[in-house]
Amino acid sequence: MKRIHLALSAFAIAVLAAGCSTPVKIDDNANVPIESRTPTPAGGAAGSSAGSGQGGQSQVATVSLDKSATTGAPRIVYFDFDSFVVKDEYRPLIEAHAKRLAANKSQRATIEGHTDERGGREYNLALGQKRAEAVLRSMTLLGVSDSQLEAVSFGKERPAAQGSDEAAWAKNRRAELKDK
Repeated sequence: MKRIHLALSAFAIAVLAAGCSTPVKIDDNANVPIESRTPTPAGGAAGSSAGSGQGGQSQVATVSLDKSATTGAPRIVYFDFDSFVVKDEYRPLIEAHAKRLAANKSQRATIEGHTDERGGREYNLALGQKRAEAVLRSMTLLGVSDSQLEAVSFGKERPAAQGSDEAAWAKNRRAELKDK
């Protein structure tokens, strides 16, 4: 009888452990991809520099080092569905906050990762963590100390928008930069 109880207990533990697994692997040393796209000139196809006046160069805006520049600056990076790739359009936002933090070593920030409502709780917590870590890694590559940043995930627990449509989901797939 005791062997049956031990066997059932071992089986129950195995089932619980298998149910807690997630397909998203969280690896502290993982290379976080940063999406890079070539801008398309307003009057032509990609790769054409006619009419751009830039000779095919990137049209990235300059970033001010003035501390007041980030006071009202956006603090949210949005992501595509089931992705933790930081898009090129959010590089100026990340650069502005990274320069501010690198210039003030006593300043700390938290990066909160969020997801939409689709998917299981554990999967969304892992994906939110990957999103926060992608922004954190981008900022450390720009000179911010690891000790100044903390990446946390709230998964689908703190939606920015209520609803079960693409507009609400798009607003919920985000990483938020918050000063401590």
